[in-house]
Amino acid sequence: MRLDTGGIVTGLRELLGAQLVAYLGRVSNTRSVREWADGSRVPGADVVQRLRTSFYVAGILSERERATIVQAWFQGMNPELGDKSPAALLRGEPLVVVGPIVVAAARSFIAHG
Repeated sequence: MRLDTGGIVTGLRELLGAQLVAYLGRVSNTRSVREWADGSRVPGADVVQRLRTSFYVAGILSERERATIVQAWFQGMNPELGDKSPAALLRGEPLVVVGPIVVAAARSFIAHG
């Protein structure tokens, strides 16, 4: 992925909405999301990686599904993820562990959806 952080945040915001991007980015308001998108503020490196992984996953899903389905997938309980939501895992767990698992769950959803 060659997008800068602003491009990733903008793309995520279009697919998932600002509230969910704020959640994934570990901030409590959408103002931070807007500032990340316009480049007036830069999130920390860990948050950038979480957003980049989320953008990758959203891209996998959006190739076949509407934005509303992608949003629901991120927020819903997922049996392949121990009945946890992908968003909760991407936000709170070590990315090196959950990133590949969430990507695999997205691919499985597309393959069997």
